[in-house]
Amino acid sequence: QVQLVEFGGGSVQAGGSLTLSCVASGVTFSSRCMAWFRQTPGKEREAVAMINWDRLTTYADSVKGRFTISRDNAKNTVNLQMISVQPDDTAMYFCAAGVDWNRCAPGREAFVYWGQGTQVTVSS
Repeated sequence: QVQLVEFGGGSVQAGGSLTLSCVASGVTFSSRCMAWFRQTPGKEREAVAMINWDRLTTYADSVKGRFTISRDNAKNTVNLQMISVQPDDTAMYFCAAGVDWNRCAPGREAFVYWGQGTQVTVSS
């Protein structure tokens, strides 16, 4: 059974930092694109950051320079380090895994496994 479990969400003040982690089980990890998405009520789920199996990364323009995605294949874990957070970063954050050996691609349809999400709330 495939599971992606996110950790690390919570409340933080604007300008602060937070690190999210996602642990994968039941799935080949090192050969998959891993990504973080976020969603707020009434809006589409948007990609925040992606990391290929060769560690090549891409970021949404809104988080470039503030968020860093990384992976630890030995621990089947993908992390999202968030600094200088802003109220607009408030959202439910989801971890996602792509198709085995496919490179990261934009859009939800490129991802086959999803976590349940972890809430991040940034207060001003």
